[in-house]
Amino acid sequence: MPGLHNTTPAMAQSYDTPEGVDIRGRYDPEFAAILTRDALAFVAGLQREFRGAVRYAMERRREAQRRYDAGELPRFDPSTRFVREGDWACAPVPPAIADRTVEITGPADPRKMVINALNSGAKVFMADFEDALAPTWENLMRGQVNLRDAVAGTISFRDAARGGRVYKLDERTAKLFVRPRGWHLPEAHVLIDGEPAIGCLVDFGLYFFHSHAAFRAGQGAGFDPFFYLPKMEHSREARIWNGVFERAERVAGIERGSIRATVLVETLPAVFQMDEILHELRDHSAGLNCGRWDYIFSYVKTFRAHPDRLLPDRALVGMAQHFMRSYSHLLIRTCHRRRVHAMGGMAAQIPIKDDAAANEAALELVRGDKLREVRAGHDGTWAAHPGLIPAIREVFEGHLGGKPNQIDAAAPVDAITEEDLIQPPRGARTVEGLRLNTRVGVQYLAAWLGGSGSVPLYNLMEDAATAEISRVQNWQWLRHGAVLDAGGVAVRATPELLARVVEEEMARVQAEVGAERFRRGRYAEAGRIFIRQCVAPELDDFLTLDAYGLMVVHHPRGTPSKL
Repeated sequence: MPGLHNTTPAMAQSYDTPEGVDIRGRYDPEFAAILTRDALAFVAGLQREFRGAVRYAMERRREAQRRYDAGELPRFDPSTRFVREGDWACAPVPPAIADRTVEITGPADPRKMVINALNSGAKVFMADFEDALAPTWENLMRGQVNLRDAVAGTISFRDAARGGRVYKLDERTAKLFVRPRGWHLPEAHVLIDGEPAIGCLVDFGLYFFHSHAAFRAGQGAGFDPFFYLPKMEHSREARIWNGVFERAERVAGIERGSIRATVLVETLPAVFQMDEILHELRDHSAGLNCGRWDYIFSYVKTFRAHPDRLLPDRALVGMAQHFMRSYSHLLIRTCHRRRVHAMGGMAAQIPIKDDAAANEAALELVRGDKLREVRAGHDGTWAAHPGLIPAIREVFEGHLGGKPNQIDAAAPVDAITEEDLIQPPRGARTVEGLRLNTRVGVQYLAAWLGGSGSVPLYNLMEDAATAEISRVQNWQWLRHGAVLDAGGVAVRATPELLARVVEEEMARVQAEVGAERFRRGRYAEAGRIFIRQCVAPELDDFLTLDAYGLMVVHHPRGTPSKL
């Protein structure tokens, strides 16, 4: 940044921090090149300016949930009708990201995965500091190092396990987007004025500080870094992000509107705020995305006190459900009216290497889902694995006929009402569904506690959203005593039934992963946490927030590197 420089001594054994900033994470010289005095001062400035607004927004979230618990339903805000009905548009789409037909997502660490994603043939790689990354100190800091090097074009990795094979960037790579954590998550290894930093401001601030100039000259083609913004529930939260972007632009000495961000619409309240969110970010917007797994989780959480809105087995809650289809169509209409991208949802399948027929069947499911998306009007979509990209590109590019997107396509004229967006899903609730939720939830949580946030389970690449759906659905069924089908026999969901299911499913997991891996892993601990969450009198907002304290390790200043 103009006038700023790095001042950390090369051999220091503690981080060189500005006044009011304390780093409690383990010291490492490589991390110190990220956690410079000037970079930390930039992050601290963001925290000090916006922490009051963030606290207020989080309290308003809790207040809204209290109203939903009392029987109120989400709705369009009558006070912002003028925004929804107004004739306005977002800033023009930057040419560098006009074509986003297929985007691959994955954690910002490990390093080899970042290189492979950038080389995958996707148009965009979204490097994740949120649901796909377990927020250990090492994961977060290595992720920052990886992205700095990726933007500079110098990232490489020597894989000793593969005979010393060296991975490096191809000549042509995916455009890089970065997803910081949500507003609700702290970063307990960084204290600013004696309190934990806001996690997303650490993620955004360190990445922007070190990478914006190189990104602007290269991948951004004249624009600053691109972002994905998660978990928002209201336009007031988008207003904070807009302020963060404007402050960053002023400090960096670049023009207003350089930073662009796509917002994930992955909470039920946010679907009623899409126009308002785009309006707040209109100079910085790169559209909206259907974060459909978290959206299902949010539907349960929002209606946690409503026994008439119980979900069927989560495998049945797909885009064919009326409330999901309505959400997708309204997002497309809203984005295209405001002249930005409407991005589709995740294809979580991963290649099935030992069964060609099963692999082709899985690919056919992906093709069908992506054909539905592009026909509905989506401009692009997500994939979790490079092996899906050719099939998805074929579907989207075949429909688009050489165009980079379909922002100019005529919008559907059918009205989408408030009731369309909250219509209860239909389908069976089964004991087998309870078992699957438990088996997947425990395995994901065990991996997350062990430092892995992106986990292959049963031929799908899962992140925290799947564990959240599994947890809240079990909680909902138990809380309201749902009647479940047990092979033709009706049984009621009770804590006693869950205890038996957990015991049996833990034995099944042990058999699947092997006794030694089960013993070395954190499966027993994960099982205890998961069952506690499922039977809690009050539903916790986020599983990862509750369990985050288990991976926080504070080191005193001056602790030397162990590497």
